[in-house]
Amino acid sequence: MPEQLDLNLLRVFDALLQDGSVTAASERLHLSIPATSRALGRLRRAMGDPILVRAGRGMAPTPFALRTAPRVRSLLDEASALISADREVTVAELQRTFTIRINDGVAATLAAVAVDATAAVAPGVTLRFVAEGSESIEALRDGSVDLDIGAGDIVASDMRSAVLYRERIVGIVRADSPLGRRPTLRQLCRHPHVSASRRGRARGPLDDALDDAGLQRHVAAVVPTSAVAALLVASSQYIGLVPQRLAEQYGQSLGLRWFPIPAPLPEVEVRLLWHARLDADPAQRWLRDTIRDALRPPRESSDRID
Repeated sequence: MPEQLDLNLLRVFDALLQDGSVTAASERLHLSIPATSRALGRLRRAMGDPILVRAGRGMAPTPFALRTAPRVRSLLDEASALISADREVTVAELQRTFTIRINDGVAATLAAVAVDATAAVAPGVTLRFVAEGSESIEALRDGSVDLDIGAGDIVASDMRSAVLYRERIVGIVRADSPLGRRPTLRQLCRHPHVSASRRGRARGPLDDALDDAGLQRHVAAVVPTSAVAALLVASSQYIGLVPQRLAEQYGQSLGLRWFPIPAPLPEVEVRLLWHARLDADPAQRWLRDTIRDALRPPRESSDRID
C-alpha cells in the first residue's frame, strides 16, 4: 500500500525545499535529524521521486520537487488560514518565513524598514525578499510568493491590492556637478542622462515634457533599476531620475544631491499585492498592516538643492 500524505509530511517537504538540508529542516521543524530523515523517506515513497539528491557537499531539489513546492506551500497556507481564521495571532511567538517579491529600487528603501518593524515584535519571523524578474501573478496564486510590492496594479478577480505610498520622481546629480541648483529643462538637456527601466527603455515621461518644450535629452545609459542608476550617477557626471525616498535615504552617503524636476511628472504609486485566499490568515494580515504602518510619507531633506 502506498504511503499516505498528510499535513505533517507536507510541512517536512516544505522545510526541506526551503533549506535544502535534512539537518536545517529538522531545526526549523524542531524534530530530530533521524525523524526528519525518516519523513524524507516517506515523502520519496509517497511521491515516487527522490525530492533531494546529493550535489557536492549539499543537496539539490529535483525538477519534480521544484514544480511541486509552490503547490505544497499554497496548501499549507490554506490549511493555516482554515485553522486560524477566527483566531488572533500571537506575534511574539510567530515562527514563519514570508516571501516578498519586490523591485530593487523599492527594496533599497523599504526592505530595511520592513525588517526592523517586524523584527521588533516578531523575532521568529524571516522576510525573504526575491527580485521581480517577472510580474506574473502565478507565483502569488501558487503560494511561492506571499506579497508583491511594486509600482502599478494587476487586475484579476482573485487578487487583492492596497496602496502603500505615492511619491514623486526627482533628479539626482553628484554633489560636485556643475548643474545649477534649480535647473531648467533646457539646462537638464546639457548633460547626459541615465535612465532606469527594467524593460530597457530609454524614453520616459520626462521626454514627453521635453517634446512639449521643443527640447531633447541624451540618454547615455539605461540600467534596470533606480538603485543602479544612483550608483552610476555617483561615479559620473550623469543626471538620473529616481524616487524621492531613494534620493533622501542614500543621497548623502553616495555624495549625491537631489532636486525637483521642473515638469509635471506623474507620481509613482507603490502597491501591495496578494492572493485572496490569504485575506483570512491573521499572520498575513499582520504582515501587511505592519509594512503599511512602518511607512511614512517622505520628509523634506537637507540633501535637496535649494
